[in-house]
Amino acid sequence: MDPGDKLLNMGVLIVATIVVAKLISLLITPRSGKRLPPVVKTWPLIGGLLRFVKGPVVMLREEYPKLGSVFTMKLVNKDITFFIGPEVSAHFFKAPESDLSQQEVYQFNVPTFGPGVVFDVDYSVRQEQFRFFTEALRVNKLKGYVDQMVAEAEEYFLRWGDSGEVDLKNELEHLIILTASRCLLGREVRDKLFDDVSALFHDLDSGMLPISVIFPYLPIPAHRRRDQARKKLAEIFASIISSRKSGGTTENDMLQCFIESRYKDGRPTTDSEVTGLLIAALFAGQHTSSITSTWTGAYLLCYKEYFAGALKEQKNLMQKHGNKVDHDILSEMDVLHRCIKEALRLHPPLIMLLRSSHSDFCVTTREGKEYDIPKGHIVATSPAFANRLPYIYKNPDSYDPDRFAPGRDEDKVAGAFSYISFGGGRHGCLGEPFAYLQIKAVWSHLLRNFELELVSPFPEIDWNAMVVGVKGKVMVRYKRRELSVN
Repeated sequence: MDPGDKLLNMGVLIVATIVVAKLISLLITPRSGKRLPPVVKTWPLIGGLLRFVKGPVVMLREEYPKLGSVFTMKLVNKDITFFIGPEVSAHFFKAPESDLSQQEVYQFNVPTFGPGVVFDVDYSVRQEQFRFFTEALRVNKLKGYVDQMVAEAEEYFLRWGDSGEVDLKNELEHLIILTASRCLLGREVRDKLFDDVSALFHDLDSGMLPISVIFPYLPIPAHRRRDQARKKLAEIFASIISSRKSGGTTENDMLQCFIESRYKDGRPTTDSEVTGLLIAALFAGQHTSSITSTWTGAYLLCYKEYFAGALKEQKNLMQKHGNKVDHDILSEMDVLHRCIKEALRLHPPLIMLLRSSHSDFCVTTREGKEYDIPKGHIVATSPAFANRLPYIYKNPDSYDPDRFAPGRDEDKVAGAFSYISFGGGRHGCLGEPFAYLQIKAVWSHLLRNFELELVSPFPEIDWNAMVVGVKGKVMVRYKRRELSVN
């Protein structure tokens, strides 16, 4: 036989052997029967890491039209399955912790919050600690906090002159941390230790980097400063707690609520736990409130019709209540509430929510497709993307607070979990009422006491921040005046 023919026959034999082996494998290997979601095409080994780090929302915008509302991306050694839209997100928000857990995916918070709290304890203990938050944010407590919020706003804006220009973003960041210090951390911090504690919180905050999510204990300078700040904060609050207990004094703040909290077995909270819970509360609220306050102002100053509507509401309330502002009056500000809610829809500070799947489960899309989600997947949803779905929201990229007005209620028409800026279900944000009251207290004061004009371009989104906010300065020209009710 010709050598060329021998080579050809050998090649055919090899190909045939491979084909037969593959057929036999398919016949004898049991099929899983799982209807797995479509998979994003990624690089070997690193998967979609580069695309994810570059911007998960950009990735979602590219893949959602092609793959639909449920799809999986490999990220190094993990599979992340994304749920987009209320129809597939119900299990994400309603599943018990035993099925979908927060603890594993948020472990990077432990060095910042400290030991023995939130994500460093098992679920039963975490549930009791969340109960402490709930009790600290009851209406009777919120009413006292509002009085402090209003007083802080009044005092802060007295520093402004009769006219001038300010960076609104910077101003609101300062005011929110002052308010949070008084309502959450306590009078001792606000009156005597604000500068020290604020600097320590800055070091804590600066120690929360993108690399921290993957390597929270990496020995880098930012992490060392974080750990030193955490230790000093613990010492400061231990001293304050001891002073309150020994002096028998009490205050209307979250610190006092945590000091007085008891677990079901009667055990009181430790000083370390109180400090950790306070840090967690401040981290949950400070950035989100200042960011949302800034976006609310930027939109109001660009959309004159909504600004006029918010002013008219303030005039009506002043005719009814005079210059008084308290919890109940803030609760009547429906127009301002919708303006804040719409800013939050467009710019939720937390753009990704994550869970770790401990069991297999099934989801059904709006189109009726069923997918099986395997145990071990990281499950994710994105408020920043889901809040702009065009089949839920008309002109979803436009600022339109009236979409939440009675009769339209666009966030309710498509069902639960159509609006997820504050999460939802079992893990919905406990601080939502506090946040709205805080932002209303700020903006009701500004609307009543100043003429305002945005003089810089409309701000861009800072996608590089851990908590996504406003990029650059937001320059506003102001002129002091009292709002006329006539």
